[in-house]
Amino acid sequence: MASWIIQTTMMVLSVFIGSSQGKRDQVVYCSACKAIVDELNYSISLVDPKKTINVGSFRLNPDGTIKDKKVPFARSETHLSELLDGVCNSMSDYALHVDPDTQHKQYIRFAPRSSTDTSSFPDFKNFQFDGPEASNVLKFACETVVEELEDDIISVFSQDVENAHEELCNRISDYCRDGSHISEEL
Repeated sequence: MASWIIQTTMMVLSVFIGSSQGKRDQVVYCSACKAIVDELNYSISLVDPKKTINVGSFRLNPDGTIKDKKVPFARSETHLSELLDGVCNSMSDYALHVDPDTQHKQYIRFAPRSSTDTSSFPDFKNFQFDGPEASNVLKFACETVVEELEDDIISVFSQDVENAHEELCNRISDYCRDGSHISEEL
């Protein structure tokens, strides 16, 4: 009798634990991951490639020398950490886009990066602007992705991985599980 009660209790607890973990909207989290990669790539491209930073130990060796090395600032851990602190603030520049042919949904950037760049204005008729709540959902997803994957993001970007979208959003995090999300650029 006691084993039956224990089994029933365990079954009920497993149902509650499984249902308490909310399902993540794959479109939102995949789009947030790709937006993070896009925003970081853009921010890194703005940094002078000749700029370097000293990294390493600043202790004196027995012979009186200091062992340190210079690395490019754009892909340094220090710079990437600073960029990650503010990357989610740009999520208000993204909106839900529905492809008219495939009905594929994803959040993509609708706002140009600068006031002089008017050539990249998208066709707004396929965007769904649902007010600030929609960008808040994407911003929350962005913050969650950054919190969960901060070390992996820094690792991918410091190594200058060629296809960071695929590496981070598909292989490492599995946010973009099916291949159709990963092949498209923001």
